[in-house]
Amino acid sequence: MLVAENLTKDYKDITAVNNVSFKVESGRIFGLLGPNGAGKTTIIRTILNIIKPTSGRILFDGEPINDQFFNIIGYLPEERGLYKKSKTIDIILYFARLKNMNKKSALSEADRWLKKLDITVYRNKKIEELSKGNQQKVQFITAIIHNPGLIVLDEPFAGFDPINQQLIKEIIISRSGLGKTIILSTHQMDTAEKLCSDIFLINKGKEVCSGSMIDIKKRFGTNTIRIIFEGDGSFITTLPYVIRTEQSNSLSETDTTISSIEVTLKEEIQPKDFLKDIMNRVSVTHFSVVEPALDKIFIDVIRNSQ
Repeated sequence: MLVAENLTKDYKDITAVNNVSFKVESGRIFGLLGPNGAGKTTIIRTILNIIKPTSGRILFDGEPINDQFFNIIGYLPEERGLYKKSKTIDIILYFARLKNMNKKSALSEADRWLKKLDITVYRNKKIEELSKGNQQKVQFITAIIHNPGLIVLDEPFAGFDPINQQLIKEIIISRSGLGKTIILSTHQMDTAEKLCSDIFLINKGKEVCSGSMIDIKKRFGTNTIRIIFEGDGSFITTLPYVIRTEQSNSLSETDTTISSIEVTLKEEIQPKDFLKDIMNRVSVTHFSVVEPALDKIFIDVIRNSQ
């Protein structure tokens, strides 16, 4: 587990990170989110021991982060840091040896990951001959080849098509399943929503929202439900506790009108009570609570913190 306690970092007249605290549990994917300039990069560099905090501290498994943790951290930076004139296999082996892997193990793991990411054909090609997506695969391999206990991923899906995005997601999830501590920083809110167990949203160096994904969605929910039904549901809009409705209609094969509608109820109304009220007037075939999307939560929270 990684713990940040009262982390602050000042640069002359600017406070990049202002008294921030959070925990990253082992086996969970922690989303470090925020707009450009929010302080995410400063937090990441402090975790990596690249810079020292002005005050506060970072602990990993109960011990302060220092140079002794170098070999158990895997880091994928947003910017590519590969030597373009070098061969793919040489780059991977170079970074593996930096992490104290012996040559035999490094070579075996390099070939295993090249095969897993379907880029074995580029093994002896120069980095500059690879597409941006395949370069990103190579950089991803260098971040995890040494089986790190703490993995920090900054925009790991950059340059990937949907198929390769899914492949990388599956690998990240598998690392989490092995008990790794994973920090994910991304601007892709839909991806963070699907991958992250917990999120920490920062703006202008300060925490503005944090918690488990489930709890945050509950916190920002709007008591909206979605129903699909047969029959005339025009009366729904006239119910005194209905705030808003959005509806679309279609026809079944038997020409029976099937309606799909989202209904926002007053806060004090329970969805089950609404369902009970309408079931004697329409035939309900689907009923579910609509959760707020993470991108909407992100936008609303950031705007309110300005």
